[in-house]
Amino acid sequence: MTRFIVLILFLPVIFTPAYSTNAPTTSKLKHQNASTVYYVRPDGGSAEQCTGLVDAAYSGTGTGQPCAWNHPFQALPPAGTPRIAGGDTLLIAAGSYVMGYGAPGAEMCDEIGSYDCVMPPIPSGPSPDQPTRILGVGWDAECPAPPELWGTGRPWFIVNMMDTNNVELACLDITDHSGCIENHSGELACERDVAPYGDWASYGLYAEDSANVHLWNLNIHGLAAGGVHAGRLTDWTVENVRVAGNGSVGWDGDLWDENGDSNSGTLLFRHWVVEWNGCGEPYPVDQPIGCWGQEAGGYGDGVGEAETGGDWIIEDSAFLHNTSDGLDLLYHTLGGTITLNRVWAEGNAGNQIKVTGQTTITNSLLVGNCAFFEDQPFTYWVDHCRALGATLQIVYTGGEQMSIVNSTIYGQGDGLIGAGPREGFECNGNERIQLRNSVVLGDTDYFDASDITFYFYQEGCGALKLDSDYNIAYGVKNLDCGTTNDFTASGSHDICDDPQVTGPLSGMAYDMTLLPSSPALDSADATLCPADDLLGNPRSAETCDRGAYEQ
Repeated sequence: MTRFIVLILFLPVIFTPAYSTNAPTTSKLKHQNASTVYYVRPDGGSAEQCTGLVDAAYSGTGTGQPCAWNHPFQALPPAGTPRIAGGDTLLIAAGSYVMGYGAPGAEMCDEIGSYDCVMPPIPSGPSPDQPTRILGVGWDAECPAPPELWGTGRPWFIVNMMDTNNVELACLDITDHSGCIENHSGELACERDVAPYGDWASYGLYAEDSANVHLWNLNIHGLAAGGVHAGRLTDWTVENVRVAGNGSVGWDGDLWDENGDSNSGTLLFRHWVVEWNGCGEPYPVDQPIGCWGQEAGGYGDGVGEAETGGDWIIEDSAFLHNTSDGLDLLYHTLGGTITLNRVWAEGNAGNQIKVTGQTTITNSLLVGNCAFFEDQPFTYWVDHCRALGATLQIVYTGGEQMSIVNSTIYGQGDGLIGAGPREGFECNGNERIQLRNSVVLGDTDYFDASDITFYFYQEGCGALKLDSDYNIAYGVKNLDCGTTNDFTASGSHDICDDPQVTGPLSGMAYDMTLLPSSPALDSADATLCPADDLLGNPRSAETCDRGAYEQ
């Protein structure tokens, strides 16, 4: 059921697609606290025929029988009242379940208005320790056969989490069965005006005003507009979730209403793969099509947030080949921090990473091959190196301290690390940005073949300079190793030399590991090196390497 599998085989172990990790122990313990367990399986019956309380097929006769329901809509009927209560568990067996007009349990839907044929909000659990659970069978055994929930009839979304708190969602494949892209300006536009609309859905999951949610082992892919549309979240945990091949955006945090969008608390993401958004995913073919960006009327961010706060912690995650920015937290202006540990961003057509506010980046690989989509057979119209294609964009609201440690940064846009104040804010002179133990590799400027990428550049923050030491940089401007210039204060341990990465610097994934002769080996400041590297390999306590990889 996981499409685009051909394109993600190169992912390192820590960036595995959905369904590959063991179920968290905390979830196994929570399951013991469930109030009532209901069952769904393809050979079950309707809510009139079966109680849903027994994991058994419907016999074919009688009502109120001890058997499973035949569809998730029997538990969560469109335009109806949920038959499960907060704190209950709904176990969905392997199979393919159409979500929309014509599905079992959707008798209240009509074809012309089938965009409203969606489940009601999942009932909130009584407390974080007793969540409502929607689980695919096998959720506790590495999810070998996740049930497929696929949209038809252009529903706004498949999973509804409006005003939903204390919920666990796991071991599900959420998708549709069409390669159309909603509002595409080319030949792939979905039918929106005349029913039947086709086998597509706009979004996979919608959430607003939602707290204490745990998403894990989910594959949200191939939707016509976006994978996740979610805002005003508090204390969400997302683990081993893939958001891929959605027509306009992967994870969209702009709710389009007048009540704001800001998240709060801790937003924790681990093993989160966000890739190929802004492209269509035809069914059942496993290759992207019609990739489009903002000049064509699309969007293309892997993750795009509106004005938000919250403490964002993103670990062991990847943002790959999205048609605009990879991870866009430019609007993180309402307080909180950003922590990126072991993050891989590559091949996104805009900036690989954008952050605003107090930020720490460690053990991360940022490969700014922002012209990746140029001349590709799956490209319709993409803005190559959008917003000048700086690999990492650092933005201040006033006085923040930014730290980048043991990371590898490459770029072919205008520059590698850009900085300045967020629109509507001013720098106050207390801003800092420190780069340590990193490998920084420039290239020819995509926009000017006679120029090369900058090491660091800022506008609007007074005398702010990049505090650089124990780095190795090559093919860049705005850097004079061991001296201070207009943009960089370079320490005595900076090296301006070829880091000798393995290469080639081409294709789907640039090999940025180090050759045995690299001057980056065993030359970092060991007092700052983290315990392990990008791939989880242990670093030497006394002579660690510069960059994201320990050789």
